[in-house]
Amino acid sequence: MLRLKWLSLLLAASCVSLAGAQDSGVRLPDIGSSAATALSPDELKAYGASMLHEMRLYNYVLDDPLVSDYLNSLGYRLVSVSDQPDHEFTFFVVRDNGINAFAAPGGYIGVNVGLIIAMHTEDELAAVIAHEIAHVTQQHLLRAFEDSRKSALPIALAMLGALVATAGRTDDAGQAAVMSGIALIQQRAINFTRYDEIEADRVGIQSLARAGYEPLAMADTFATMQRVMRVNGVDVPEFLRTHPVDVNRIADAKARAVQLNKTYQPLAARAPVAGRLPLGGNTGSSSESLDLSIPTTRLTGAAAAQSTVPQESSYFELMRERARTLNADSANAMLRYYTDELKRDPDARTTAIRYGHALSLTLARQPKAAVEEFAELTADYPGSSVFELGMAEAEDQAGMKQAAFKRYERLSKDFPGNRAIALAYTDALLARSDEKSALIAQDLIRPLLARYPEDPDLQRSFARANELAGDKVRAAEAYAEWAFLNGRAEDALNQLKTLSSKQDLTYYQRARVDARITAMTPIVLDIRKRERRESEPEGTGGFSSSLRCPDQHCSGVSLRRNNSPLQ
Repeated sequence: MLRLKWLSLLLAASCVSLAGAQDSGVRLPDIGSSAATALSPDELKAYGASMLHEMRLYNYVLDDPLVSDYLNSLGYRLVSVSDQPDHEFTFFVVRDNGINAFAAPGGYIGVNVGLIIAMHTEDELAAVIAHEIAHVTQQHLLRAFEDSRKSALPIALAMLGALVATAGRTDDAGQAAVMSGIALIQQRAINFTRYDEIEADRVGIQSLARAGYEPLAMADTFATMQRVMRVNGVDVPEFLRTHPVDVNRIADAKARAVQLNKTYQPLAARAPVAGRLPLGGNTGSSSESLDLSIPTTRLTGAAAAQSTVPQESSYFELMRERARTLNADSANAMLRYYTDELKRDPDARTTAIRYGHALSLTLARQPKAAVEEFAELTADYPGSSVFELGMAEAEDQAGMKQAAFKRYERLSKDFPGNRAIALAYTDALLARSDEKSALIAQDLIRPLLARYPEDPDLQRSFARANELAGDKVRAAEAYAEWAFLNGRAEDALNQLKTLSSKQDLTYYQRARVDARITAMTPIVLDIRKRERRESEPEGTGGFSSSLRCPDQHCSGVSLRRNNSPLQ
């Protein structure tokens, strides 16, 4: 029995590095000997998309168009100067206050709200994202999987031989052989992980420099996380658990940054761009690196009289406060936070804090106070689409419908194709519940669907617009896509099959519906297969272990977006 016990331990040990080589919950198939040919790009993308959809199902994704577009703009700025500028990526925000970011198959990179909040500058956030991009471009996930397969089995066989050789002995030689083998497997996995992290640092730092960011930001980010770790004691940031940092790694990052600074000049050291653009304004076709910071022009009139403290904030700081506010469990709690900040420290009255305060007023259903705050911001920074949009939403909520719609119309004309503006304007139009408004909403959303086909909120708005406009078939198709993107693939497939059974579909309508059924069917079959393979004991519901709700509780699971009104 003792020998059988050690044999079981041996078999478990052979899987140690395999488990450590993968992100939790990501199940990779049996692959070949080359990481580069292990999976096709389409297969990798399918894995990543499935993960994102399942995360949406449990409300783990912050699908805010302003924050998402900012993160994707930042990410693709780094991708454009990487070794694989044509690689497709999807950057998304995770509703988690832990300080972490992660890369998944197919170029899917998740960034926690907690990480965004913890960063002091855009350069620090860019450093983390550049690091994760490097994990994808250098194929670390697949390489780790392949390495674990190569090393674990030979070591396990050697341990098995040791057990056989010591079968007749009464000492602990067999036990020692097994424990040595386990330690060797674990050490190989750790060493491979450290190599990946160092490589991702170096590649990421080079991308930072090429994109015009401060290369030293990588080392600064590590230092920031270590300070958080020291302050919180044993509460180590999640990023440091999955991306171990030591003094040598920080020193290497600094040395690399100093070397690259001689070649690439960070944006902060460049001459300022003439005529800085208002926050959220169109950038035109300038070849200069994107500069979304608030203009430094001196305030005049009443605004100048009220402004006795620093006012300027970067676009990053605005999006940081927006993410903080939207991710909060309680809008009233966030309102108290910003109110206390403004009272406690007059110097805290930066534009970003004022924006967070105005936004929290809107979310706390105090629209009149929000209108007053946004009025000051729009007066201080005319032309800012972010502040104008916030003002329109506050006016709409306050019952100032005419003023809100005039502002929405002007924003839509001044910033065509802006997803955040189009969605907010569409929601206001659809609230009227009339055909004329629905037709306007259709025209706003339809061109955006080609650019953002994976946006569930666009699909939801398009579905409702078609429903009000009388196009029931298009509405049903869009509701099915909405369900699919929110992790309800089987529901989506069933909706499409029901639609396909209708006898009055035109040739083109049936062709569209059948094409989507054909595309969704293998995905649903694969999900069923994984659910059987990942079946858990009673009480877990059979969900993927990586996405199961903490303490079996999920806030906001029954969201409006997850309930299709048209079946």
